Amino acid sequence: MTVWDELVGQPEALAVFQAAAASELESSDASASTMTHSWLITGPPGSGRSNLAYAFAASLLCRTQGCGDCPDCRQVAARTHPDLATLTTERVIISIDEVRDLVEGSYYSPSVSRYRVIVIEDADRMAERTSNVLLKALEEPPERTVWILCAPSEADLIPTIRSRVRSVRLRVPSIENVTNLLVERDGVERAQAELAARHAQSHIGMAHRLATNDEAASRRAESIELVLAMRGVHDAVMAAARLLEIATDDAKALTDERDAEELEYTRRTLGIAEDDAIPAQMRSQFKNLEEQQKRRATRSLRDGLDRILVDLMSVYRDVVRIQLGVDGDLINREELPALTTIANARTAEQSLAALDAISEARERIASNVSPALALEAMLIHAIRRLAA
Repeated sequence: MTVWDELVGQPEALAVFQAAAASELESSDASASTMTHSWLITGPPGSGRSNLAYAFAASLLCRTQGCGDCPDCRQVAARTHPDLATLTTERVIISIDEVRDLVEGSYYSPSVSRYRVIVIEDADRMAERTSNVLLKALEEPPERTVWILCAPSEADLIPTIRSRVRSVRLRVPSIENVTNLLVERDGVERAQAELAARHAQSHIGMAHRLATNDEAASRRAESIELVLAMRGVHDAVMAAARLLEIATDDAKALTDERDAEELEYTRRTLGIAEDDAIPAQMRSQFKNLEEQQKRRATRSLRDGLDRILVDLMSVYRDVVRIQLGVDGDLINREELPALTTIANARTAEQSLAALDAISEARERIASNVSPALALEAMLIHAIRRLAA
């Protein structure tokens, strides 16, 4: 199995990257090569941006263009290859110091492969000042260094960076594509895989989680039920509080185990037993770890809230489709009776207003507005418009 096999629904993008890797390796004429030193992979969340970035990295570092089985490919998969550098932020923004370190390392020659490959996930989380640090490296790149940036869209990066990269846009994979991946890769039963792919709206990572984690699937189901059951302002306020609790629980489920592992690893590395007090000269290291974990928890909560809001948008999207008489393609088809009840009691204009309220809440939370206030305002606005 090659490194390309798990990349579903992106035949055009795969053709571009496979041709680039093969061109550089096989062509003696540099002008005929489709390879370039800097790439930007864009596409909606869950489309497989980072997966494609690492598959391309493996194809460049592998001696047989990404066989998937050799030490090079396994090291890329584990993010331990000596000629691979990665930046995956677990915070709201990427710091300027992190990018400076990457830029400095980009000028070293490859140690065991033909290239040094640098992958920046969530490149849209760089402030303009940080982006300008990266820009200098893209303007005068070392001969054997390849940069691969990932972002939702080209507009998320400053124009000067966009002008120095080759962009490849991914599309949303089909539900069938994601279902087949879950069945073949994860061994999920087809019916469960299809349900997860549909509920995740073809988001590959979320589909995997819904298919393999019963608690995650239950939290999504409860979020949908809360909105379907709203009948007045009081219900909206209570639902907002519960949605925040659900997002918090989901974030804790994702971070608590990892936090404990990091703390244990740090203690073990420093030779401190579990029950021993932390020496004064080492407290700063534990303080830094605690701050990193808090920042990760903040981002995890924001991401969880955004995922809930995307799920709620799917409810009103389904309602609008019913109101407009569009058959099939409902994301929450298991809730058809409740969806039909809402659709019959409201107008399409009111349902679209509810969708606008959810979009505004997503923007507010991303802008650091209190999640509780944003959720309350969203649901109260939606229920009032629906009751008008």
